Amino acid sequence: MALFHSRRALRSIALLTAAAALACAGETKKDPDAIGHRKVSGSLNFYSLAQEMALGKQLSIEVEKQARMLDDFTVTEYVNRLGQNLVLNSDVKIPVSFHVIDSGDMEAFTLPGGFIFIDTGLIRLSGNEAQLASVLAHELGHAAARHATRQATRNQLAGLGSIPLALIGGWSGLALSEAARAAAPMTALKFSREFEIEADLLGLQYLWKAGYDPTASVDMFEAMASTEKRQPGRMARLFRTHPVTTDRIDRAQKNIDELLPPREEYVINTSEYEEIRARLFAADRSAKTPEPARPTLRRGAR
Repeated sequence: MALFHSRRALRSIALLTAAAALACAGETKKDPDAIGHRKVSGSLNFYSLAQEMALGKQLSIEVEKQARMLDDFTVTEYVNRLGQNLVLNSDVKIPVSFHVIDSGDMEAFTLPGGFIFIDTGLIRLSGNEAQLASVLAHELGHAAARHATRQATRNQLAGLGSIPLALIGGWSGLALSEAARAAAPMTALKFSREFEIEADLLGLQYLWKAGYDPTASVDMFEAMASTEKRQPGRMARLFRTHPVTTDRIDRAQKNIDELLPPREEYVINTSEYEEIRARLFAADRSAKTPEPARPTLRRGAR
């Protein structure tokens, strides 16, 4: 009984500490001028950065084994360069890599340790470079705030009432045992509503800091919602992990109006983006066009 009360007390203290830290950091996260000089990753996390990066690398390898990765250096290099520009204008403290999956699905997700994946289908859905950058910026918000391992930490805390810590080596042992059991990719990882809201807020700021029009994020949300309305189930996976609602769109517009100082000029599109998008559509058409039948010789009657 004493052990149970001890675990419950530890959980309560940990949650109260996290809540206090979030309250103190809340206003700083809304200050775009502090980007790069603030901590947005929270305080309650069983995983060290080294553990998180190792886990993310392991999961990334599994994803690349199971998914069909895009074999087009021109496109992948462009997406990575676009992403790295956002990284330079973010709060991320670790190296980040961007990976492109050759799929008609419309999905983007972030693994622990800064491994970000996006489907070619979502690149095709975007209408300009700023919209594509808004997707990467949102995922970068997840990476900067370390949402994957913070979510895992919360899940572990929720189960402490039935997990004897002594059997798994205390807090550090809990984190290590969880990492050791992570054998499947976390492509279906669903972040809490709080974390999605936080990633939206951070992503908007990174987009703005990098010089892009932040309203492109709202435009991309609306494009996603419109696609799902026209073709129900077309974006089922993305909507399951990143639900696009009226509240989410309204909140993004409010954050833009209240938090982001207007600029005289914004980047909206580039010729390179248009070339990359055309390249993807051309590859898609080529894949759907069957090879023409080879001519055969008709033999005359003997």
